[in-house]
Amino acid sequence: MDPGRKAVTRADVARLAGVSPAVVSYVLTGSERPVSAAARARVLAAVDQLGYRPNAAARALSRGRSSLIGLIVPDQRNPFFAGMASLLDHAARAQQLTVLILSAHERRSGVEEIEGLTAQPLEGIISADALTPQELRVTERGRTPLVFVNQFRAQPGHPTLSTDYVAGARLAVEHLITLGHRRIAFIGSASQLDPREAGWRQALVDAGLPGGPVLHSEWSVEDGYRAGQQLAERREEVTAVFAASDQIATGALAGLHSRGVDIPGDISVVGFDGTPDAAYTWPALTSVSQPVEEMTRDAVALLATGDLTPMFRDYPATLLVRDSTAPPR
Repeated sequence: MDPGRKAVTRADVARLAGVSPAVVSYVLTGSERPVSAAARARVLAAVDQLGYRPNAAARALSRGRSSLIGLIVPDQRNPFFAGMASLLDHAARAQQLTVLILSAHERRSGVEEIEGLTAQPLEGIISADALTPQELRVTERGRTPLVFVNQFRAQPGHPTLSTDYVAGARLAVEHLITLGHRRIAFIGSASQLDPREAGWRQALVDAGLPGGPVLHSEWSVEDGYRAGQQLAERREEVTAVFAASDQIATGALAGLHSRGVDIPGDISVVGFDGTPDAAYTWPALTSVSQPVEEMTRDAVALLATGDLTPMFRDYPATLLVRDSTAPPR
């Protein structure tokens, strides 16, 4: 829609169809009130001709309270976001809400899928993915309440709940330094300035240590595996590695193993996220745990109460020490 064009209203549809706004409402809401087949056909033709999109918030208001919330995640196949979806579903059920999930890896244009989501009578959307300006305009046009989680920075105009990534990364690196490691590598994304890389670097500088090798990868086990193999070839340069996600760290463990590197004897490995699967890697992965349960519960509560005051809230991470870290030999 042209942003300068006036939004089409239900009254516009009624005028074109030659019926009352009430009849338009009966047709679009599936009311049991009787509407002739001819009038119904004219209403639907007018909707198509004018490009009318019923406002989801208004529909929800007319019914009382919506029973649906949307969740947008970067990739539902990622164990971290799968776990987030499960925890959010649990929090939503406590508020008698049902969750509709949209995964970014399934989005084609992005805008079409967001339009489809906002066409539902939603209580609001919780997004664990950054939205494009075009996608944001879709939510604003439909007046859809929006809360962000898992963001590196505040999202203007919306509540934003996130982990303190810098402090969490420092926890990981300081743990390795306390064990005696002095040559610590980093594996993480190159797509944007990751605060976990900033935290890794800050911890090394504060300890008077040089930065170790930096390997940039995608957020996947496969890329972590390749990074682990590369580190194995540089084992004289490192005694430990901090990976920006458990997925990357899990792949790195396998890549190091494939090249005969002993963990943690030769190289210690720390991940980030605290996913349940990290306890079952070989060896069990030391990881920085994000407070996902608390964040999702608070995000659902914000939508349920309608408190959408723009703000940014950092949640502290915790360190789960397992078998993948030990003093250097």
